[in-house]
Amino acid sequence: MKSKTKYTEKPCVAWSPNHLNIKSVAIIALSWLSFQTPLQAQETQAVKYAKPSWYFGVAGGANSNFYRGSTNQLNSGFTPPATFHDGDGVGLFIAPLLEYRPADSRWGVMLQAGYDSRKGSFDQVLTDCDCPADLSTDLSYITVEPSVRFAPFKSNFYLYGGPRLAFNLDKSFEYQLGINPAFPDQEASPAVTGDFSDIEKTILSMQIGAGYDIPLSSDSNKTQFVLSPFVSFQPYFGQNPRSTETWNNTTVRAGVALKFGQGLNVQEATDLLQDREVQFSVNSPSNVPGERRMTEIFPLRNYVFFNEGSTEIPNRYVLLTKNQVKDFKEDQLEVFAPKNLSDRSKRQMTVYYNVLNILGDRMQKNPSATITLVGSSNNGNTDGLTMAESVKTYLVNIFAINAARITTKGQDKPNIPSEQPGGTQELVLLREGDRRVSIESNSPDLLMEFQSGPDAPLKPVQIIALQEAPVESYVTFNNKGAGEALSSWSLQIADEKGKVQSFGPYTQEEVKIPGKSILGNRPEGDYKVKMIGQTKSGKIVEKETPVHMVLWTPAKMEEGMRYSIIYEFNTSKAITMYEKYLTEVVTPKIPVGATVIIKGHTDIIGEEVYNQDLSLARANDVKKIIQNSLTKAGRNDVKFEVSGYGENENKSPFENKTPEERFYNRTVIIDIIPATK
Repeated sequence: MKSKTKYTEKPCVAWSPNHLNIKSVAIIALSWLSFQTPLQAQETQAVKYAKPSWYFGVAGGANSNFYRGSTNQLNSGFTPPATFHDGDGVGLFIAPLLEYRPADSRWGVMLQAGYDSRKGSFDQVLTDCDCPADLSTDLSYITVEPSVRFAPFKSNFYLYGGPRLAFNLDKSFEYQLGINPAFPDQEASPAVTGDFSDIEKTILSMQIGAGYDIPLSSDSNKTQFVLSPFVSFQPYFGQNPRSTETWNNTTVRAGVALKFGQGLNVQEATDLLQDREVQFSVNSPSNVPGERRMTEIFPLRNYVFFNEGSTEIPNRYVLLTKNQVKDFKEDQLEVFAPKNLSDRSKRQMTVYYNVLNILGDRMQKNPSATITLVGSSNNGNTDGLTMAESVKTYLVNIFAINAARITTKGQDKPNIPSEQPGGTQELVLLREGDRRVSIESNSPDLLMEFQSGPDAPLKPVQIIALQEAPVESYVTFNNKGAGEALSSWSLQIADEKGKVQSFGPYTQEEVKIPGKSILGNRPEGDYKVKMIGQTKSGKIVEKETPVHMVLWTPAKMEEGMRYSIIYEFNTSKAITMYEKYLTEVVTPKIPVGATVIIKGHTDIIGEEVYNQDLSLARANDVKKIIQNSLTKAGRNDVKFEVSGYGENENKSPFENKTPEERFYNRTVIIDIIPATK
């Protein structure tokens, strides 16, 4: 491609600096930066450069100077008839700079040395003759400012601080005595100019500041420019311009630095380093079809737990606006998922934290249903009633439920308390569970089958688990030793046709990437994986390995079913209504030849050994009920697996941070797995 340049003849004009106007400077600056822009259309492969460690440039800004103290005798030959005190002014700061900051470190060093003006004017004073007097100074220095730089978040924001060594350059002053306003015809005195006496030739002080680096160049440029606005504070400590009197100076500086540095070519540097202390490998699982899908019948606990000291519904519960109610669907709760949920049992807790919305939706669909809200608080009946009224207000205002359908009352303890008389251990956790509003009803449309009473869970929600690729199916990239040898590393993955995908940068030694992110919709494929890392000294290391990848596919087998039985605190016996539920709802769903896996769990309250025994007793209790029901039906084709995990937090279905999680951990989970065909 040839470039064409057109020249236009104009009369010759002698050049001078005055002709270099703002427009000219802008054109030159744009032309200069344009050389930094790569021609993407001409590139076959983007060249990448590491971030520089050394930067050079220039900093400029304005010093806002604030004078305090007093000065009177300006030099041995002149003392004005009045003493000057406070003052202020703005002066110029400009200095070349040098900066060193390794790309992988929060720390660095900076050095600035240049012109530093501390000019200003003192506040006007009146002499004995009622004449105004003014004093100004062009005080300035050559300043040397070494600083330590610290980026607390390893981001573009940084703090800096260090000493300031200044050498006096200008100490001149101008004094002007005005005329008494009462005698306007009086002739003004001529201005007095001179130099301050007793000026400190060298000043040692300090500064602290902050700045933000704005990159002007991408990593495709060898020379990388950075624009860095900054602000600093230089207190009055050590900043007395004179060795006599009390005049001192405090300065706030605001400005901008333009700096540049050169980065290393990532590709060219590869050949220099073949012996990095990293071992790179890729593990791509064979990815057989996924495990059997599990549809869960999730019991909806009929309690809303409140924070101590508050009668407002906690923000961990999902609260809708009136406009959102029309879009709320019980089978699409993921749309209204609460924030800050842990990955463990995320789907289940999304259901529970929508309990008020599910209740409001069901009451809309069943206009004859009524409920009683019982607020329990150890702060007294009034506090409990206020909690219950908070729930009622939400249902009435948001879901437009007739207030007459909702009864509220308050009491100091729930009907089935967790804290037992005489108990002395873990009372804080137990009382957290007792500070709640219970949702009670006699309407079967709202309750779990065959259940009633103050502890009856609401009708369960069916959770159909979407089949997502498990973490075990991800492609694992292991860069052993990278944590110590490399500041960061990236991946380039090329398919059989040479199409390259880039991932990273990373700092950890092991990275897992879903196969779909690489394969897309391809069932499998052969790839070349290149790892490009930057060492902590700024050098580059590269490793390459071939790998065959297979896309994870969902299961096509028959679905399993999961049921849960919730227990109250410290109980192991399944109450009569659960026995009926297990007999008439769960058992008929067990297909011929199925395996029933029963797992008991507890929360973390109580002794570990006791909780282990309690969870196993609960699991065996459920097994006995189901087994008796099968026997009565003349069946002996079902295999049982029974386990009790106690408070084992690695096995527990929920965490134990909140009362609701602990209540849901007091459970027995029943998995019904059909026989393999």
